[in-house]
Amino acid sequence: MSGPHPATISLSPRQQTLLEQIRLRQTAPQRLVRRVLIVLTLAANPGVEAVARGLGLNRISVRLWRDRWLQAADALRQAEADGASDPELLAVIEEALDDAPRPGGPATFAPEQIVQIVAVACEPPAQSNRPISHWTARELADAVKKRRIVQDISPRTVGRFLKTGRLAAAPQPLLAECRPAVARGVPGAGGRGL
Repeated sequence: MSGPHPATISLSPRQQTLLEQIRLRQTAPQRLVRRVLIVLTLAANPGVEAVARGLGLNRISVRLWRDRWLQAADALRQAEADGASDPELLAVIEEALDDAPRPGGPATFAPEQIVQIVAVACEPPAQSNRPISHWTARELADAVKKRRIVQDISPRTVGRFLKTGRLAAAPQPLLAECRPAVARGVPGAGGRGL
């Protein structure tokens, strides 16, 4: 007994050409290339199971991108009918194959607050009247609360902001440290002898 016929994807020659261009583009993100392959393969063979097996993916992923393409089909046809240029049609295609916005709660801290927290971390602790030689996440959290940058923040959150704010190859730690005055001419004091 056979089930319902699978939904089919039909591509215009222009859509086919632009999808092939994306597939061959060396700078295209792999997730986009994988989605393009799904659409191209489904256009040739509408069987979700066979396409999933052939591409080494699961059926849910193949079905998701088939459905997303089918939802965008009217917009694609309309763009072509309106005489959209190749870059404009390419933008519609890439939008159809882009990730959907993910649900989640609103951000707890505004970007301006995060920037201010990082700026405080770059200052010497003495500038915030802290009797410490270097910032800890706990001290920094207390300092930004006292400055009323944020109403409340945990040391863990401060540490997370500083960790993600760091450049991949940062030469120095992000937290500022007070360096002791270097004694001149005293060997072993960190200075250079004369």
